[in-house]
Amino acid sequence: MSTLAQLKEAQKDAMRAKDKARLGTLRLALAAIKQIEVDTRQELSESDVIAVLTKMVKQRKDSISQYEAAGRQELADIEAAEIEVINDFLPQPLSQDELNTLIDAAISQSGASGMGDMGKVMGILKPQVQGRADMGALSGVIRSRLS
Repeated sequence: MSTLAQLKEAQKDAMRAKDKARLGTLRLALAAIKQIEVDTRQELSESDVIAVLTKMVKQRKDSISQYEAAGRQELADIEAAEIEVINDFLPQPLSQDELNTLIDAAISQSGASGMGDMGKVMGILKPQVQGRADMGALSGVIRSRLS
């Protein structure tokens, strides 16, 4: 079952269970996906849906840090609850060993020898790790391997 279908099914389940918090988060996710589909006038692929959900998690993490800095813990807790709901639909994160294996394979596949080849390595890795690893941290690991 596709992630989009899972989201729609979970929305129906949340309505039946009268779980307002979960339902609200699912509606936000579906609305974000629908907005992109309307803007681009095409149906999103599975990887595009994962990218939207990953972006939503990142936005909420940023909001949590801002709310905590402002002393608004109740708002930070709401954002954390939304992250939990969204994470139910994202693929399981890669372990560090799995990530290292993928990085090594991408470096050897691209024939990368220095920092100038970082884009090639990231281009190979991005579709494989989308939604399963933090791209900023991944970039740092690749940078240290290539330098």
